[in-house]
Amino acid sequence: MLCKRIIPCLDCDLAVPEGRVVKGVEFKQIRYAGIPWQLAKKYYEDGADEIVFLDITASHERRETMIHIIEKTAENVFVPLTVGGGIRTVEDAKKVFNAGADKVSINTAAIQNPNLVNEISKYFGSQACVVAIDAKRRYVKSPDEAEDKIVVKTSEGYCWFECSIYGGRKFTGVDAIKWAMEVEERGAGEILLTSMDRDGTVEGYDLILTGEVSRRVNIPVIASGGCGTLKHIYEVFTKTQATAALAASIFHYGTYSIKEVKEYLAGRGVRVRLE
Repeated sequence: MLCKRIIPCLDCDLAVPEGRVVKGVEFKQIRYAGIPWQLAKKYYEDGADEIVFLDITASHERRETMIHIIEKTAENVFVPLTVGGGIRTVEDAKKVFNAGADKVSINTAAIQNPNLVNEISKYFGSQACVVAIDAKRRYVKSPDEAEDKIVVKTSEGYCWFECSIYGGRKFTGVDAIKWAMEVEERGAGEILLTSMDRDGTVEGYDLILTGEVSRRVNIPVIASGGCGTLKHIYEVFTKTQATAALAASIFHYGTYSIKEVKEYLAGRGVRVRLE
């Protein structure tokens, strides 16, 4: 059995030259958290299995992603780096890989041009192609109200999950569960699945969303959005088939260290990589 991965996420805002890591609640209410390469080095030294960088305004502002930040980070960080935001073409991806990234994460461009998934996975390999899915619950009175969607029953009622793009600024009408299944067929090697309803709330991962996607695909699923306690990470690993847990707030603001997370999980029988 493969080890479960713990992945810090650095949401980067390039409003200042050196960039800054920020964290929001439900993709809003942005707070400052630190300098990207400084936090990445700290997390690497603390035992992170991978690190994700997301340029949260690149797609919205239609500009290239943060090459200089990746170059600076790769000098001192030696775990896989995943970079997302503003990657619209194979050429964009090539620049990110040349800067030191191991994987690219695509969201907006993938939904607008699904063939991009095929192209990146073919050119660089499936293992380097991560599709990010930012999903929000849409409640309906009955499954019949959403005939072409995959509707699930929750304690709050029936719902389906809608994909958003441009950092949560625009909704697409695309069913997140169906989209996850499609990108696997197109060659994606991994899915970064974020619950917009839980993002930054520290109320726990959306176990229904994560469970529905992870049981329907055969590629790794990274659970994201809502982590606030050690128990939340344990639950997403034991109640869904997620292979990795991504978190931001609990690490950025010192609630827990990566070492504490792994020791907690290991003590409860979850297999993780320990130094």
